[in-house]
Amino acid sequence: MKPIVVSCEIRTVRMLLLSSTANRSVVFVPHSQFTADHMPFQKIKTALGFSAEEKALTLTDPDALTLFGAIPTTTGLHIGPGNAMRVPAVACAVSLISETIGALPVKLYDRETKNALKDHPAYRLVHDEANEWTSAEELRESLTTDALLHGAGHAQVIRLGDGTPYELHRLEPGKVQQNFEPDGEPFYLVSTDNGQVRMSYRDVLRIEAFGGTSPVTLGREAIALALSFESHIGGIFANAGRPSGVITHPLSVTVEAKKALSKSWLETHSGKKSGGTALLDEGMQYHQISMSLTDVQFSENRLEQIREIARVFRVPPTMLFELSRGTWSNTEEMNRQFYNMTLKPWLTDWAWAYSRCLLTTEERSGAYIEAVTDDLLRTDTAARATAFGQYRSMGAMTANEVRAAQNLPPLPGGDKLENPYTTTTTTTTAPADAKREKTE
Repeated sequence: MKPIVVSCEIRTVRMLLLSSTANRSVVFVPHSQFTADHMPFQKIKTALGFSAEEKALTLTDPDALTLFGAIPTTTGLHIGPGNAMRVPAVACAVSLISETIGALPVKLYDRETKNALKDHPAYRLVHDEANEWTSAEELRESLTTDALLHGAGHAQVIRLGDGTPYELHRLEPGKVQQNFEPDGEPFYLVSTDNGQVRMSYRDVLRIEAFGGTSPVTLGREAIALALSFESHIGGIFANAGRPSGVITHPLSVTVEAKKALSKSWLETHSGKKSGGTALLDEGMQYHQISMSLTDVQFSENRLEQIREIARVFRVPPTMLFELSRGTWSNTEEMNRQFYNMTLKPWLTDWAWAYSRCLLTTEERSGAYIEAVTDDLLRTDTAARATAFGQYRSMGAMTANEVRAAQNLPPLPGGDKLENPYTTTTTTTTAPADAKREKTE
């Protein structure tokens, strides 16, 4: 049977798959091959005898499911952004990372003076508002959430006639496709109401998860197992948390009588009606099968799934309120780890993404964008002050170098390597006085 050739957007392919039969194959051809820019090149390839690169996948092929974010797991569940967020640990990790990144203020600094460049057009976009209806904090939170759930978040840079960046508009994850030129330069195909539009990498702000793959996809097995635990335990508590039991009869019972007895028992003693008095006729007896959640270690398994999800998102377990092994001392250390191991890579990506799209090459040589993390590291301020004080006393750092580390402008006379904690002053008059006394 002739395969179906598909050249369209992903959402159109979804509709086609639903209306196709399972024994037919679908050939997925990138939409860009059929644009006006690629048609002349395709004609040349056809004239030389080369055919278009196509990959045929049957509708039952597991590889086809990756195109739509529905990847099966060993539990049989298909994990995607929607049902993954039903797991409390996933929702907590995603909101924790995205909301923290959004809440940290971002500023544009001069490299030499360390002063904030508030008059630059980019300062308003990174610090105040991305557009009239979206604050800069809200945009960072939304794009980070998109990256955590879908692998990447995108925003279009709206510019004035002279190229000055004016606004940032969020783009839906499913409407952006990243491609590369032969030399490696990226460009983006964005689906709009008027069709697909090609955009330069300078006009699309992209925040990407590790490896371009969302933690939800990487940790789908752990997430699916957490959902399975929730479903299983919910089924147990739907029957008042009691294990199943066995009703015995001294005589043989027909199938119809067993069904009627089971139906009557469930209607009388399950759900909200549990706990009542049971009446058994004809010498029947009820034997409860003893089973507790502790015996099968459900509670410990659920805690382990929280730790597994924490590993996927690189978040300390205590930040997800898994406090079974948390103490006051290691919780404070995990707060520092949360910044160094979780947030710092994201903040570095955000700083470069902002600089790439909002600053020219010449501007990047004299200015930089950085997030202010003072509030996040406030618990470590005393330790940092002690370290800077020791560096100053040993002559390893000047006052202006310390101020530069704190994103503060330099002060006059602050470039001297001297110990501010000593009051002894040296003079050069002693040798002259000795010489005078010898002469006399």
